[in-house]
Amino acid sequence: MPNIAAVLKDEIARIARKEVRAQTGDFKKASAQYRTTIAALRRRVDELERQLKRVGKGSARASANSPEDQDDSGKPRRFSPARLASQRRKLGLSAADFATLLGVSGQSVYKWEHGEARPRARQLEAIAALRGIGKREAAARLEKMQEK
Repeated sequence: MPNIAAVLKDEIARIARKEVRAQTGDFKKASAQYRTTIAALRRRVDELERQLKRVGKGSARASANSPEDQDDSGKPRRFSPARLASQRRKLGLSAADFATLLGVSGQSVYKWEHGEARPRARQLEAIAALRGIGKREAAARLEKMQEK
């Protein structure tokens, strides 16, 4: 004959599990709905971030192609602080002398070379015009400008 205490204990455990299942069923359903909603929101946020990135790239391209940074031929001018510094050293000029040739202050040239600022379109044109000259011509132009 089975032990009545063991049978009673098993029956109580079964009824307790049934009650717990009934009470937690609503929470499980709500939790599943919340997870589904959260997943949908995450997908939506990801899609919006991709769209924002695409729009950002489009506006960056539009600003890069703005007329301010273009010369007469319609080509955008690129600028590199390191190249500007090497061009100035190639010509054997101080920042102040180089600035005089460009028609700007020495502080502007310093900031351009250190990447703290970027020249405007007009100044980019002047920098491009100095690319084709050598030390002698740069010295001659500087001397001519200082005579005035």
